[in-house]
Parts: sequence; structure tokens; C-alpha cells
Amino acid sequence: MLKKRKHKFFKKNGGLLLQQILSSTELNMDKGVLFSLTELEKATDNFNPNRIIGKGGQGTVYKGMLVDGRIVAVKKFKVQENAEEFINEFVVLSQINHRNVVRLLGCCLETEIPLLVYEFIPNGNLFEYLHDDLQVMTWEMRFRIANEIAGALFYLHSVASQPIYHRDIKSTNILLDEKYRAKIADFGTSRIVSVEATHLTTVVQGTFGYLDPEYFYTSQYTDKSDVYSFGVVLVELLTGQKAISCVRSDEVKSLASYFVVTMEENRLFDIIDKRVMKEGEKEHIAAVANVAYRCLDLNGKRRPTMRKVTLELEAIGRFNRISKLLVHESHHQEIELHRIEDYPLWAGYSTSDSLPTTTTSQFSS
Repeated sequence: MLKKRKHKFFKKNGGLLLQQILSSTELNMDKGVLFSLTELEKATDNFNPNRIIGKGGQGTVYKGMLVDGRIVAVKKFKVQENAEEFINEFVVLSQINHRNVVRLLGCCLETEIPLLVYEFIPNGNLFEYLHDDLQVMTWEMRFRIANEIAGALFYLHSVASQPIYHRDIKSTNILLDEKYRAKIADFGTSRIVSVEATHLTTVVQGTFGYLDPEYFYTSQYTDKSDVYSFGVVLVELLTGQKAISCVRSDEVKSLASYFVVTMEENRLFDIIDKRVMKEGEKEHIAAVANVAYRCLDLNGKRRPTMRKVTLELEAIGRFNRISKLLVHESHHQEIELHRIEDYPLWAGYSTSDSLPTTTTSQFSS
């Protein structure tokens, strides 16, 4: 009876389709991708509420430990009649192999609600770190994370075997690993598109504050819609402010709108996070802000591609490192010069030499 019940769930949750997908040679996954319900119940202490590490529109995520000692995150979907989002996320993540995208380990189809199993990312999400006063994010960390997110999106759009639009880039979907490296997560609404496609026409989905206004009005989602969402996250990193805030006036509740206005009024440094201002060079901050400004252009065609964004951020990083090196060398040379000026008479003599008779008068002035 139990076996029949599990088989029924397996078929309903797309098991037959997944079996075809699993046989594909294009998947970037280990062979043991199908977990039993027994394994995952044991791993999560029967889905103990105390093991919940995240909740969202698509489902609940539990922390678990497999019998081999691996720590995992188990996502239980909120699906009833079909498993479209589950199948979609499985298919999308199965085709991704990038260090800054959360890795899918497998799935379980033996339950009424299907389960996905991911690598466990220990340090929560970017939103928590940016907007929790107890957490501290240096400018160096923020800039590195921005580079990592940009590089991962460039990979999804241009390097993966088929282009992938994430469709829900936001700071809560950027996880941070043990070394605070960024990992893009939550691919439930993502779409694989053909290389020839210029856009997707879909029912508008996304998160207010990060949603591309052009997509909102046209229902046409493009790679530049992901660019817009990335621009909002970049502004969050620069300002430490939330994408939507009731503190700001009605006209600028949206951080994106607020940021664009301050840029156009030449008031950028009025809204930059204090820690960023303290630790970063103004030229470096302004260059990054300019990238964000262009990502937030209301006309998608004028926005840069993620490839262009990635290259620009890398160039800014290189320039900043060179500037610091030059400043350090200049400072070092000044120190050496001061040493020579302070003790000019020691420069040409060894300790065994007798000092010239002018020494005393030189130091007595």
C-alpha cells in the first residue's frame, strides 16, 4: 500500500519527466540525485519546525544532515495539483555549474509535496547582513559580493549551455557561505530561453522594489530585466538601505527611484552608507554608483549587459588595487626619505668609521 502511494506521488510530482531529465548527459549533477523520503525525514528530524531556516512564496526550507555527514538544505514546495515550479527549478539548476550559484544535490518525489535538496549555505542571506544593525559589512566585502553576483548572472545569460533568466534577483535570494561568498538561490521562477529569443512574454512575477518597470508595463521579460534587479541590489550594497522603505517620502519609497534622483541632482554621497564612505575612495564609490545608475535606466535597451557590467566592475577593482598600491609605495618612499633627512650624516658611514668633526654642530641647531 505504501509502495503504491509513493509511486502515485512519484508520477504526480513529475517523476517520469524527471527520469528522462536525469538520463540527459547535459546535467551537472552527481548520479545519486534521487533521495528517499526516509533519508530526508531522518536528516531533518521528521521536518522538525526547529530545523526551519527559511520560508518563502514557493515553500519552506529545512536544515538537515545526511547519514554521510553532509549538511544540506531541504526545500518543501507549496504545490497541490502540479509541480511546475518544482520541475522548473530542478531542470534549471541541473544545467548550472558555477561557484556563485547554490548547488542542487537532488530531489525526493515520494511525498505529496516534492522536495529539493541543496548544499547548505551557513551564513544566511545578504538582506540580513545589510539591514541588521548587529552585522557589519565592510566596503571590500560589499564590492566583492557585487562582483560575484554580476559574474554569476553573466554566466547564466551568456555562458550556460542555454541562456537562463533568473527573474527574481534580490538581496534575500543572495546567500552567503562560510567565507561570505555570494551564492544566487531560488530558481523557481527562472526560465531557460533559446539563444535566438529576445524576451519572454509572461504573467508579471517578481518582487516589488526589484521589478523592472519596463517588464511590469509590457509583460516582456528580457536579460536586461535581470540587469535592473541587479542594479537595485548594487544600490543596496552602496547605501545600506532597503529596496522599499516607508521612511522615505511617497515619491521615493523605491530605493531605485531615490538613487536615480540623487545621482541626477549630484547628491550621491548624501545617501552612501557611512561605513562605505569611511572605507572607500570617493572615485571608486562613484564609479560603482555609475554602473548601478546605468543598470536602472527605465529603457532596457540602454542598460548594459551583465557581461559589460562584470567587465566594468572588474576594471574598477583593478584600478582601485593599483591606486592603493601606488599610495602605499608613495607613503613608503616618504618614510625612507624622512629617515635620510633626519639622519643625514649616518648615511655614508659604517659604525666602525669615526664621525666627522661637524657632527655635533649639525645636531645642535
